[in-house]
Amino acid sequence: MMPKSNQKTRYSKIKPIQRLPDWIKPSIGKASELERVQKLVKRYRLHTICEEGRCPNRGECYASGTATFLLGGSICTRSCSFCQVNKGTAPMTVDPNEASRVANAVLKLNLKYVVLTAVARDDLADHGASLFVSTIHAIREVSPKTSIEVLTPDFWGGESDKEEGIKVQKDRLRAVLEANPICFNHNLETVERLQKEVRRGATYKRSLNLLHAARDINKNIPTKSGLMLGLGEEYSEVIHSLKDLRAVDCQQLTIGQYLRPSLAHIPVKKYWHPREFEEFKTIAQDLGFKKVTSGPLVRSSYHAQK
Repeated sequence: MMPKSNQKTRYSKIKPIQRLPDWIKPSIGKASELERVQKLVKRYRLHTICEEGRCPNRGECYASGTATFLLGGSICTRSCSFCQVNKGTAPMTVDPNEASRVANAVLKLNLKYVVLTAVARDDLADHGASLFVSTIHAIREVSPKTSIEVLTPDFWGGESDKEEGIKVQKDRLRAVLEANPICFNHNLETVERLQKEVRRGATYKRSLNLLHAARDINKNIPTKSGLMLGLGEEYSEVIHSLKDLRAVDCQQLTIGQYLRPSLAHIPVKKYWHPREFEEFKTIAQDLGFKKVTSGPLVRSSYHAQK
């Protein structure tokens, strides 16, 4: 059994603002398909963000032949206040057979579209870049027709990277892009003002720089990012973030409602209405995003294959 985070947070005594609104209704999908994927994931000793993050759409995605695998174990070295994934300073040893197990699961499930993401591994020299590369190659060996999207952390090493700065970050990024994923995704998560509270260890500017660098390295690979709403952001701040993403030539966008995983996580400040998500979609399209998925239950990998 994986160890649970023992981190204490100031959010545990904060009462949720209200019950879920009527429009928050997760798609259940086929129970048989959900059970089939869950059993196979357990059999191959894998982790998926679908399960670790308790994604409300996992049944629907499994039924459509899509899954998001979580690389690098199940313990993240960062402590983002919104995320359900376990956190700790002593993550698991990297499993040299993880890539082949993911590939076998992809083949067994006959997945058409796979998203590879990872816990932040600030303890590793390359911050987990090689995990993406080896898994992409392993999947292509057994299932060459499967499309592969990557959703990466920022590949930043904190104090150890300060001298070389963006060059080190770009070298790690370049290694992933040379494996030629169909899409490169890195989430901005929230507006600039809320970054420190929501994304501990990451910064707004660093994430924008990473997306910009991805376009510089390979313009044939579309870039993608995502925002969560409901953390206390203002309407104008959301628009500002959309403009910042377009300024670094980000082509694809997801916008969804933050749903508090537990009382240990940052509370929801507002439930945005579906009409507002549609409005943001229209604005994003007018700004030049080529693909926009926006709605209360939208997550980074939702309808990624469409």
